Amino acid sequence: MPDAVRADPAAPESGAAAADAHGMDAYAPKEIARRINQFSVIKAGLPTLTLALLGVLAGAFIGLGALMFALIASDASLGFAQSRLLGGLAFSLGLILVTVAGAELFTGNNLLAMAWASGCVSTRDVLRNWVIVCVANFVGAAGLALLVWLSGHAAGNGGNVGRSVIDIALAKAALPISEAFFRGVLCNVLVCMAVWMAFAGRSVVDKAVAIVFPITAFVAAGFEHSIANMYIFPLAMLLGAPLGLADLAHNLVPVIAGNIVGGSVLVALVYYAIYVRPAQPARDREQG
Repeated sequence: MPDAVRADPAAPESGAAAADAHGMDAYAPKEIARRINQFSVIKAGLPTLTLALLGVLAGAFIGLGALMFALIASDASLGFAQSRLLGGLAFSLGLILVTVAGAELFTGNNLLAMAWASGCVSTRDVLRNWVIVCVANFVGAAGLALLVWLSGHAAGNGGNVGRSVIDIALAKAALPISEAFFRGVLCNVLVCMAVWMAFAGRSVVDKAVAIVFPITAFVAAGFEHSIANMYIFPLAMLLGAPLGLADLAHNLVPVIAGNIVGGSVLVALVYYAIYVRPAQPARDREQG
């Protein structure tokens, strides 16, 4: 993370003092909330072109994670639990790339709700970020799907890679709307917890370790990530799956809604209520 937005070393819960107080070289939860607010302000102020290009990268990065999951799912010799756990571990590549290499991911950006509740960014700022990033994520994920299709990757493992992609997409398209919504909620609780914990880290290794377990859990459990689906559906269509735009919308609309609720309400606003809101009256009195 850029040094310019690190917490003030003199702050009571930051830097070496926080590490000593908590017995570990990591940012404390209060400091994580502060850092997320700071980064949210920066994200909300990014120029449109920069935001869009970073969104395209994030869509492609998550698509690479989904590619790895489908590759492992194509191995029929693996048991159900083995396939899910290994696939989830491989899918973690996507969020590690987003976090370490730098990109704008819609599901992770649902944490902007904390800065919105704090009054640091406006409703317009949040909606602008979400809309631009979500559309750009789709472009990046679908663009990667086209490149993968052109590369012949789906023919791997005797064509089982392509068949696994089609099977995954068909199963997602068949989900009832309510199930898709709640799977989206649960997915983004875990994704945003992964992002939250990555903010505690001070090194690449810290961030990677923080990301792997929540992401592996959501994939293994079969929860729904809207941006991963933006890769799976286009690739399955290119491979000849009997799917159309209506099937894509049937999945994405409730999953996106669920992702927003899971990340914004059950993570961002909960942590706002715990760590940020109690400190606001005192800060307001000081400013007054």
